[in-house]
Amino acid sequence: MEYTKMTSKEIQKIKTLGQLKASGYSHKTIKEELRSNLIKKIKNKENVFEGIWGYEDTVIPDIERAILSKHSINLLGLRGQAKTRIARMMTLLLDDFVPVVKGSELNDDPLMPISTFARQVIEEKGDDTPINWWAKEDRYTEKLATPDVSVADLIGDVDPIKAATMKLSYNDERVIHFGLVPRSHRSIFVINELPDLQARIQVALFNILQEGDIQIRGFKLRLPLDIQFVFTANPEDYTNRGSIVTPLKDRIESQIITHYPKSIAIGRKITEQEAKLKGRPLEKIHVPELMKDLIEQIAVEARESEYVDEKSGVSARLTISAYENLISAAERRLYLNGETNTMVRIVDLIGVIPAITGKVELVYEGEQEGAGLVAYNLIGKAIRNLFVQYFPSPEQKKKDKEKEGNPYVLPLSWFGEGNSLDILASQSDKEYKKALLEVPGLEKITTQFVEGLPEKEKEFYMEFALHGLAEYSQLSKKLLDTGMQFKDLFSSMFDLGAPGLDEEDEDDDFN
Repeated sequence: MEYTKMTSKEIQKIKTLGQLKASGYSHKTIKEELRSNLIKKIKNKENVFEGIWGYEDTVIPDIERAILSKHSINLLGLRGQAKTRIARMMTLLLDDFVPVVKGSELNDDPLMPISTFARQVIEEKGDDTPINWWAKEDRYTEKLATPDVSVADLIGDVDPIKAATMKLSYNDERVIHFGLVPRSHRSIFVINELPDLQARIQVALFNILQEGDIQIRGFKLRLPLDIQFVFTANPEDYTNRGSIVTPLKDRIESQIITHYPKSIAIGRKITEQEAKLKGRPLEKIHVPELMKDLIEQIAVEARESEYVDEKSGVSARLTISAYENLISAAERRLYLNGETNTMVRIVDLIGVIPAITGKVELVYEGEQEGAGLVAYNLIGKAIRNLFVQYFPSPEQKKKDKEKEGNPYVLPLSWFGEGNSLDILASQSDKEYKKALLEVPGLEKITTQFVEGLPEKEKEFYMEFALHGLAEYSQLSKKLLDTGMQFKDLFSSMFDLGAPGLDEEDEDDDFN
């Protein structure tokens, strides 16, 4: 049976070089391997990069073209844009198993050996040379570029201990200890954050990329290394921490620019796929579609915020962590109240603040405001922007009240009479519903304007309406230790001016 028609089990029964030759096996470079397997996938309409959303018409076609062209690749984009994941998924385009000379540290192809060890073994044993089989998932090496990475780490160096132990002369190339790059022969080799690599270390990669050979401490080695290089870099790194030296950049044939999700829908797919929710009582926690949109909108607002460093970017990990915290907030309430089920609330967004503050880099003005306050404001802006997709604009209705009537008059009047409402994260569902129903006209607004409103989500949208009115400066919204307090806007202004109010209370009012 020909090698190409053998099953994985049949292939692994081949134990010697002679058996390998008899099978019809022929040498292929890793780039030829990637190319031929990609062609098969494309012809069969198979998606290689399963689970990578939003890149179907942009990044993925660029990557496929680069592979077909047998190019080294540089994935250029801000953090959290799936650059490393894409590189790892390229192993799916490798053959299931490839043969290597047993004991070879450079993973030599038995038909194309490059190391002294492999050549000597084949010369001595001929067709009886033992071989092993190397699985595709093991043919991947990843290195994070840091300023302390040395040439010895990547390329190699003379090992005096090996020389002494084996009683070898320093002229013998067997004294060399090979670095990560030679040991990745016939593999995918990824260097993350390439600009962080010192310029002199980047220079050491020139010959490997162009000629495929290496030099170590004066040894004239001709090692035709067979490696698929993939680099990742953040555009900000070009100015802040370092740069890719021009000759190296020139040798990387394809530079592919990644991007953030271009829509809320794509962002939701990524968040729901990546959020670690295994073991959570998800069947007991209801999450309205609006809340999922709000989580994604927070990231959109962060990427556009004047307080957030746009060059650093806002990772997709923000929405993933925020969604996990949101579920945890509802889960905690479930246990506190001993209820069988619950629904997430707008007030639960307080619990996602820690997921936001650690995921954004602030500019100077943002640092002055404080990470917590910036996070609150981002949530507020997300609510404000989505509010008008469900309810009429309070500003417009205020202007048009003589013509059409203002649907917000009744609840606003109730607050204007001195009433206030506390929405607490730990309230039972019964207490939560009772509190919201105290506000006259609020339920009518919700049922009137929210199309196809599910009965179980009514209170959620009622609370959303209150938050929206606060964001449009129709109400005052004050952060409490355990939730939010809604009051009349003007009375809260007088309260702020009242004697005896401490500065901490003033800071808590965000309107």
